[in-house]
Amino acid sequence: MEYEDFINLVATRAKVSTDQAATLTRATLETLADRISAGQAEDLAYQLPDGLDDHLRKPPPLNRQEHAQPFGLEEFVRRVADHPAIDRALAGTGVRAVLTTLREAVSRDEFEDAMAQLPKEFRQVIEPVGAGGGQRPR
Repeated sequence: MEYEDFINLVATRAKVSTDQAATLTRATLETLADRISAGQAEDLAYQLPDGLDDHLRKPPPLNRQEHAQPFGLEEFVRRVADHPAIDRALAGTGVRAVLTTLREAVSRDEFEDAMAQLPKEFRQVIEPVGAGGGQRPR
């Protein structure tokens, strides 16, 4: 998947502009990098296009932790909402759109490995895979 395709899918799912989608994607991937192990973040980054992969690869500041920080979905969304230029009202919808698009952008095994490091509540915000080409029921 190309960068533009990823951002366009997030924009469509979150019903925001592509600029907002890019900001939501950056904030969500950076927060995900805090929440999962550095090795898993690197594995996901490897499968993402240029421009998205760096959001999962954090430079090692002095206090960079190798292990995931334990926090749930509510805290995850709050951290995304705390990023500059994020409309708080869009954070939850943005997280859902980015995680759903991430599932489509990387291999199933890598996505499942990442989800295994997150509380089960994260699975509830990801749109189900539709057997009919991803179409949503009306």
